[in-house]
This record gives sequence, structure tokens and C-alpha cells, in this order.
Amino acid sequence: MHSRPSISRREFLKLTGAGLTAASFSPLLSACGGRPETLKMWWWGEQEAAGLEGWVNESIRLYQEESGNIIEPTLQDTAVVVSEFQTASAANNAPDIQFFWNGIYHMESVWLGHVEPLNNLIDAEGLANSGATALSVYQGQQYRMGWYALPTLWVYNKEMFSQAGLDPEAPPTTWDAFLGACDNLKAAGFTPMSAGLKDGFWGEWWMGLVLVQALDSFSQSVDLFVGDLDWRDPKYHGLWDRQGELWQAGYLNNDVMSLDLYPGIELFGTGQAAMTQIMGSIVSSQAALLGEEKVGQMLVPVLSDGALAGRPVGDAQGLGISSQSQHKEVAAEFLTFLHQKERLDALYQQVRIPPADLNWDASIVSDRIGREQLERWVQVDHVPWIPDLMPVLFWTDAMFVNSQNVISEGWTGEQCGENATEVTRKWLEQNPDMVDNYRIWAADLA
Repeated sequence: MHSRPSISRREFLKLTGAGLTAASFSPLLSACGGRPETLKMWWWGEQEAAGLEGWVNESIRLYQEESGNIIEPTLQDTAVVVSEFQTASAANNAPDIQFFWNGIYHMESVWLGHVEPLNNLIDAEGLANSGATALSVYQGQQYRMGWYALPTLWVYNKEMFSQAGLDPEAPPTTWDAFLGACDNLKAAGFTPMSAGLKDGFWGEWWMGLVLVQALDSFSQSVDLFVGDLDWRDPKYHGLWDRQGELWQAGYLNNDVMSLDLYPGIELFGTGQAAMTQIMGSIVSSQAALLGEEKVGQMLVPVLSDGALAGRPVGDAQGLGISSQSQHKEVAAEFLTFLHQKERLDALYQQVRIPPADLNWDASIVSDRIGREQLERWVQVDHVPWIPDLMPVLFWTDAMFVNSQNVISEGWTGEQCGENATEVTRKWLEQNPDMVDNYRIWAADLA
């Protein structure tokens, strides 16, 4: 649930070549004609990508003009995206179309029977090219269509790097070099890295970017969450040791525990910190504050010896269909409509986020920041987002607690590993059926 956050498509009757292929539409054309249908759509994303609501509303209007069907959108609050859909599904009152964060945030609803597999509604090529990622697939069935891509990275202030005697075009690539850069920045009077941990989400981002470096395969993260690997191994709890190292050395802002995630990020945009971790969707807004020429984008420095260390990390937001919908074919038609070229281009032009669609022609992206994200994070073989696999109990009682207590209570990585182990044990005892599903899922991912 990376933060707090998606959609579009036009002229599907013309079957333009970009985006999904014409074959993708063939099972859906039967949904056209007949009396208009009214569908409910619950979505999220304006919180993460400012301007997305305008794109959603425009896409709905264009689709309604062409099909006659009506889509009634509701923008959800971050806190209820998962719970409200599950509650509505239990009451047999779910929306037809639902926004889903990736991984466990929709897979749990899949296991409860609330989400319709898309394989019989949308062409296989269209599903594969939608960019939903492997985390949307369970036992060969895909449950989301991709919406927009979400690279996760660090940004740095080139001007501050220069003033601290660092090369603004060559950010550090190893942990030791990074610590040395922090020393230089601090000596020059700058806060090396900004963060906001009051709401805990910064800890999720830290885990997503740092833990992955200790892994040899992505499925190993599931092995940790189901107890097949041991959080007490320094290899795995080292992510919290590294966080403590930053805090104890004075490389983070002093008010880190008083700020939520986004106010912490905004310290970078207002020139009060030299680096921060960030989602690709908000780099442009920070660059608009700071000055685009000052913003550099970088991979997290290598700090472990796992096979996945040094790899870019990315995710994708997506949309799915409720198993309770009485208009599944129309819902699938709308999701497909959002992947037409005109809608995909509009998504980038209006919101400055790249569509997840693998067929999207990104030649319209001309700005440096956008092109760098595409070439270094989106259009390359990147590692999925580990927190998408995290059981909710681990998310609240281990990840949040550990990241906050490293700073507020001085916890060591060893103490964090013990807490993570205890929370994992508790979750295993409380959710034996979920554990079986996780193991099947891990096999799929492997």
C-alpha cells in the first residue's frame, strides 16, 4: 500500500493499433448494443497522482459517449480501500469495478471469492500486456488489469551534492560510498536524507527498497512471511540496522517521528534535505518545487549480497471486477477501453505518470525525469514490490513497529528480528488457511 493511491480509453470501435490489440476486443464486442447498463466503480489514486481524477472523469465521459453505458465513480479514502470492498462484498453490495493495490491487498479478496478472474472476459494477450505484474496471478488466473506504473527510487539534490564536493552526475552506488556522501553533506550543513515516520509508511518503503537486496529470488520474501526463512538471521533483519545507522549518525531530519510520509518527502522539494526515497508518480511535483535541473534520480546503493541487490524496484496499480457484478462483460469492456492509445497517451500527458501497459508507445515522453524513469525503472527487468506480499498483521505489528522503534526506542536489528519472528508465528497460528494459499502463491512466483 505504497502510500496512499488510476485509469482510461477511447475509440475502441476504431480498434487503433497501439495499446491492446484488436484481438483483445473480440470477446467484448458482444457487450455493445442493447439497453445501457449502469456500473459502480470505486477507485483510488488522486492521493498519489494529482490530476488523476480529471483523467478518470474524462475517460468515463468518453466511454459513455461511445457505448451508452454509465459508470458511476467513487474516489475512496486511503484507509478503506481494502476493508470497504471486503465489507461490501460480504454484504453482497460490491461495486462492479474496484481499484486494487497489488499483491496481498487484492489477493486476500481473491481467496475470499470476491474478485472475478479476467481470463474468460479479456483476451490473454491483452491481460499479459496490461502490466498488472505476476502478483496479480494466482494458479494461472489473472485478477487485475494494470493501470499505471509505479517505480520506487531515491532522488537527490544535485546542487547540494556539488556544494558538498560530490559529483552531481554520479550518485553513490554502494552503502559505504553513500555513508561517505552523507558525511560530506552533513559537514556542508545539509540534512542528508529526509523522512517522515509518524504514520509508519516510510518504514514500508524502506523495507521494499532495502530488504530485497538480501534476497536471491522474489519468492524468498514469501518464505520470510510464512516462517520458512528466519527473521532472526542478520541477513534479513539488517534492513533495520541500516535504518538505525542513518538515525544514529544524524543523517535523517530530527523531526522524523513528528512528520507523516509525504511531509517528510516535501522537505526535499523545499530544499531542506539532500535526498529522499520517493515514488515515481510524485518526482515531477517535487521537481516543480525545487527546480527540475536540481533533481537527480538514483538506485538505492548496494548494501547486501543477494542476487536482487542493485536492481530497480517497481510496481503497478490496477483495476479488477467484482465476482458479484451483474455486468462483468461491460466492466471488462471498460477496462479494455482504458488501454487504448488515446487514453494511455492522455494519462501521461495529464497526470505525468507512465501507463503500465507494455504496448504503450512512450515516444511522447520528452522530459528528462520521465525518460529516466522509463529507461531505468519501468521498461527494464525490475524487481516487484516486496510489501505487496506482507500479511496485514506483519504490516501493522512488525513493519510499522520496528521502523518506528528503531528511532523512538533505539531498537537494534536483532530486536526487530525477534519481533518480526513473533508476529510471524502469531499470524501463522491465526491463519492456517491463508498460509496454504501463500505457499501456492509462492510456487507461482517462483
